[in-house]
This record gives sequence, structure tokens and C-alpha cells, in this order.
Amino acid sequence: MKSINTWIWAAFALWLSSCSPEAPQYDLIVYGATPAGIIAAVTAADHGARVLLVEPMHVVGGMSTSGLNTGENEHMVDDAITGRARDFYIRLGQLYYDTAYFQTFGNGRNLDFQPGDPAFFFESKHAQALYETMIEEAGVELITEAHLTATTVEESRIQEIELSNGRQFTARYFVDCSYEGDLMAQAGLPYNYGREPVEQYGESLAGLRLIDDTLSARTVDANGALLPYFNRYDTLVPGSGDKRVMNYNFRPIMTEVDSIKVPIYRPERYNAADYDFLADFLAANPETHIWDLIGRYRRGAGKFEFNNQQKALVSLGMFGANEGYTDGDWATRQEIYQLHKDWAQGFLYFLANDPRVPATLQEETRRHGYAKDEFVDNNHFPYYLYVREGRRMLGPQVHTQHDVFRDRQKEASILLGSHWVDSHHVQRIALSDSTFTNEGRIWEIVLLPFEVSYHTITPPKSSVKNLLVPVCASFSHVAFCTYRLESTWMQAGHAAGLAIVQALEKDVAVQDIDIPALQKELIAEGMVIEADSIKVYDDYDWMKGHRRYGHRYKRMYEAYGIELEGL
Repeated sequence: MKSINTWIWAAFALWLSSCSPEAPQYDLIVYGATPAGIIAAVTAADHGARVLLVEPMHVVGGMSTSGLNTGENEHMVDDAITGRARDFYIRLGQLYYDTAYFQTFGNGRNLDFQPGDPAFFFESKHAQALYETMIEEAGVELITEAHLTATTVEESRIQEIELSNGRQFTARYFVDCSYEGDLMAQAGLPYNYGREPVEQYGESLAGLRLIDDTLSARTVDANGALLPYFNRYDTLVPGSGDKRVMNYNFRPIMTEVDSIKVPIYRPERYNAADYDFLADFLAANPETHIWDLIGRYRRGAGKFEFNNQQKALVSLGMFGANEGYTDGDWATRQEIYQLHKDWAQGFLYFLANDPRVPATLQEETRRHGYAKDEFVDNNHFPYYLYVREGRRMLGPQVHTQHDVFRDRQKEASILLGSHWVDSHHVQRIALSDSTFTNEGRIWEIVLLPFEVSYHTITPPKSSVKNLLVPVCASFSHVAFCTYRLESTWMQAGHAAGLAIVQALEKDVAVQDIDIPALQKELIAEGMVIEADSIKVYDDYDWMKGHRRYGHRYKRMYEAYGIELEGL
């Protein structure tokens, strides 16, 4: 009997120790099952870590599973997308696509896709299926439909997180891969959002930018009050900073193929008056086409991505409607989410049905419908709102415009970036009662890959010691506009996953890992981290002499006095 009692007490003591703060439940908790979060979690799990992945939505994959169906390589150097990110796109191609698929649309033909190549264009349903497979294969535990409600920090370490389902979890290390940077913020890290003024980092592209054409449309109501989401010109100073972020929108997947088409339906909260501003414009411009109002990107299988159209009077993006989202609580964000969803669905329904819409435009719209085989449990509408920009950590190094164009080499390099500087508009400015301009656009060409330092994803050394932030990383607004790509974030997630593995093995702060050893491991797993190692590529040959870009495609480098040989 004594031996049995001894066994029972030993088992009870073991159970107590497993529940105590000294024995964390996981080696790593990743918050946000975005593409970066999935890669970070899978990477660490593949190296033996016990990993929990937490996602507020009921699906995983972020924008890659919600209508952003490209690796964004159209404006990147393809060979700079490496490591597990590239492996993901290669596996997509192996599982779902062949050369014939890519011959059905222009961007696909430009890939010259061959078996074994990365599938940089894909379908949301396939990306979601592959991400789910990767999570299962790696043995990562997944919790969905639970958002962060509290974070406990003691002795400069995150000790515990609490979720909206009432559960608490502990881990030795954490990675914040949410688009908003919520774990980072709750852990007390310094951060910024919005736009820095020109003088803060000496960036020529920073701050408020009044560079767009003046457009004609009423900006006030019958009583002379500004229409919703307009700002007054006389309150704004060019080059000044603010707390506004670029516009958000949904990216519906549409089709003209009858067999897979769901007609554009009337949303529950539809109000035609919301589009009076657009109706006025169409009355004055009856020749308007659907592609003048919507970014309409042809994809394979007879599908189109619909996106915010940059040069449109009004489009799927709601300028200014995201105010309050970045630091907002869950209820505030849900209201803003629903506002954008109502706008996007109503916008399409208005174009297809309102009698004020010119017949040609109405017919062009009606030819499209929601793709029946996408988002099948969400009325064929995307899950995620495209949060292009949230918080940005203020880490030991802030990556700026100068690091994109001039100071491209970093001793602690962990990945390469190469996307153009791309900020969608931020706000709509009333110049008078009948004219306005859209403000905040940045669209500058990046020709050379640049290195991203490990120190952009680590908190300051005086801050939390067991957290990495590869999505809402330490970038200025201008530089973040080159970084905010799922293909780039996945590479950052790869680096974060390996860094956590090393920190676990050595029991050190994330700021104190052996960076050369991390770099060696990244290279062994297929990452290219030296910008100048990619010397020969023809990604931008098409721009030479191009009517839109030919005269200016080198201008940022010329401004820095950098000569480009062979480009």
C-alpha cells in the first residue's frame, strides 16, 4: 500500500509542477496565423519546439487566403523571395497547378511557369488548404476564434497570455505575427503608427503628400458640411506627420464564368445614399468603365481579384474609415470591419443595380459574380479585411527609406526585401466645395534587393526579452511600404522561428542569440541574405522605355547619387 501511495503522490506532484509558472505549457506561442505566423510556428516545430498558434479568425492564412492571391512578385525581384516562403509557393505549384493554368492570364504567362517553379499566383482556397496541411504536418497546436485580451509581463519577460475564450497560456518565448501588433502593444513595447514627418528620419517620401490630381465632385452636403471621410485642405501641412494609416479594403474574388458565379447580392445594410458621391461623378462621366473604379486583376481559372483602384475617384477602399482601428479594442475593430464589408458589398451592388449607373458600366459589373468555390462558408466573400498597415515597433534599429535605396547592406541581415515603395492613399482632401484630391500615395520603384536586419524584429534590449515581432517590425512608414508583403513577411517568420529555436537551446534573450549562427542556419534552409549575391536578373527589363516608367524608374537611386550598372 505504501508503494501505491508513494506513486500517487509522485504523480500528483508531477501534475502540480506541470501547472506551475515554472513549467510553461509551450516552448513558443505564436499570435496570429498569418502567413508569417504559420511559417514561424512550423519552422520552430520542425526543429522540435512545442508550439501553440493562436488566430482570432476561424480560418488561417491571412490575406493569402482572403483574396490577395499573389506573392507580389510583379514588383519584386523573384530571386529575392527565398527560404520557406519560396518553398511554400513551389509546393503550391506542385499540388495544384500546371503550366497550362498560368497560360490563361497575362501575369501568369509572364512567369514562364515550369514544373518545380514557385506558383506566385494562386487561388485562396488552395493557399488555405496548404497552410492547414503544413500546420498539421508540423504538429503545431492551433486555436482559432480567440483573440488576445491580456498579457502578463514580469522581469522583462512575457509570462502568460489570456484569450477571449477565457483560457490562459504560458510559454518560454512568443512571436507576434498579427497584422495589428497586439501582443507587442500589450507587452508594453514602444511603437508608432501613421506617418513620420519628413524631418524625423530625413526621408523625402515621408509625411503628408499632396501629389495627386485635382478631381471634380461635390465635397459638402446641402448645408455646406463636409461629406463623410473628407478633411479640409487648410488644416494640412505637406511633409507633416500624423496618425493616419493607408486605407483598408476587402479583396473579393470574382468571375465571369457562369458555372462558378454567384450573382452580386444585396447586402443586409445596403443604403444607396452612401454612394451619392459616386452617382454625381458618374452623371458627369458616363463613359466610366469598371476598371476605372476597381483594380481588376485577371487570374487563372476564370477568376479576377478585385482591389482598391488607386486612381479612381472612389473605389473599394474607404479613406479615413479605418481611423481608430490600430489602437482600438475588439468591439471597435469589429465595427470598422463591418463598415468596410458593408461598403465593399454595397459598392458592387450599387454598380450592378442602381439606375443612376450608366448602362455600359452596369452591364460590365453584372457580368461578374462572386466565385462560388471561394470562401464557401462566408457567402463567398473574403474573411480578412486587408489591414495594410498597423502598429510598427520601435526597435533597436528603425529601417528607413535610406536603408531601402542607399544603405542596403546590414551586418545582421536575415532576409532580403525588394518590393517597390507602395502606400495606398490615406485620406481624401476637400480643396473646395466641388473639388478634392486623394492624398498619401507613394509608388516608387525599387530596383535592387536590400537586406533586413535581425534588429528590426527584436524589441529594444531594455524591453521584453522573449518576444519577436516579424510583421509589425521596426520600420518607418516609408520603408514599411516595401516590407508589407506576405512573401517578405513569411521570410521574416522563417527567421523568427529559427531565432526562437536557438534561444530555446541556449536559454538566452532573443536579443542575445548568436546572429552569425542564425544566418548560417537560414542559408542552410535556402534563404538568401546578401543583397549583392543576386547580380543577374531581368525582372525589370520591361521598364526600359516604358511610357509610364521609362523616364523615372531610376530616379530614387539618382537622388542618392547611386549609379546602376546593367539596369
